[in-house]
Amino acid sequence: MIARILTVLVALAALIGALAFFKYGQIAQEMAAFSQPRPATAVAAVSVDTTNWRPTLSGVGTVQAVQGVEVNSEVDGQVREILFESGAMVEAGQILLRLEDDVDRATLEGLKAAEQLAEIQLRRNRTLLRDRAVAQGDVDERAAQLDQARAEVKATEANIRKKTIRAPFAGQLGIRQVDLGQFLAAGTAIVSLQALDPVYVDYALPERHLAQLHAGQQVRVRVAAYPERVFEGRIQAIDPGIDQGTRNVRIRARFDNPDLALRPGMFTRVETLLPIQDAVLTLPREAITFNTYGDSVYRVVERDGQTLVERRQVTTGAVRGEEVVILDGLVAGDRVVLGGQVKLTNGQPVRVVDKPAQASTDAEGEAE
Repeated sequence: MIARILTVLVALAALIGALAFFKYGQIAQEMAAFSQPRPATAVAAVSVDTTNWRPTLSGVGTVQAVQGVEVNSEVDGQVREILFESGAMVEAGQILLRLEDDVDRATLEGLKAAEQLAEIQLRRNRTLLRDRAVAQGDVDERAAQLDQARAEVKATEANIRKKTIRAPFAGQLGIRQVDLGQFLAAGTAIVSLQALDPVYVDYALPERHLAQLHAGQQVRVRVAAYPERVFEGRIQAIDPGIDQGTRNVRIRARFDNPDLALRPGMFTRVETLLPIQDAVLTLPREAITFNTYGDSVYRVVERDGQTLVERRQVTTGAVRGEEVVILDGLVAGDRVVLGGQVKLTNGQPVRVVDKPAQASTDAEGEAE
């Protein structure tokens, strides 16, 4: 009985010893793997370039017509004739609409007859005055009656002219708002008229930029309707005052618009171009890590025969598209990692490859 128990204990001890030896071997292998130097991570790098940089001041604005009105009637009347189509281009002075004026013309004939009579009576009285047959007061009274008759004729003629509505300037008409035979009260809107070439873009910038602005300065705008197109114009006027509510200065830029692409009311993104700066350091946006503690890059360095990365704090400036100005922290010719910075640590060995796509593929292979 005792021999059997001893045999079982010896077998258990042998099994436990074998398991402990196997586990020790695994731990030793893992420790040996950890002690091996970390393989170099494949990264793409880009050099810090110097370039001529043209800074801009960005804002938003609205397209305004150089001239834009609601054409309306100055007098009451019934629409007799409509001589335009909605959306048509018109010239200055072109007739758009006529109101009924028969009664006014008949009244004008009567007033002209009264004017002729007053003129005849004045001539007769002046002849009688030479013969001392009438007093000077009678002549003066007839002269006043003639002046009054002429004034009434001119007023009626002006009223008749106002019943022929003309385009006050050249431009494009909007949608017609009246119909044939409709009675129009004075001031009733007939159609909108906009002069579309050139146009203005009104926008605002913070007052701190006032010293950098001047008339004639180049301006670029983009609109949602033509996202790939850039319209170029120049500042025409700068408001002499600062808005007390927003502390912004209002600016008006003028743009040629021969194809009528810019329309009044359009929302625009505006860039005001400043003088060109020479030898400015720039980097692609993706090479920079932006966070609340400061912007940084991973600079590629050669140390003790190895290619390593070191984290470097940088001061960034203006942004233009995908390019960012580097104000401090790097010099021209420095190489920095282009993308994938979250996988790197300070002092980590790297292997520089030509293309970002290749670096991503190599990194995935190393991870496997």
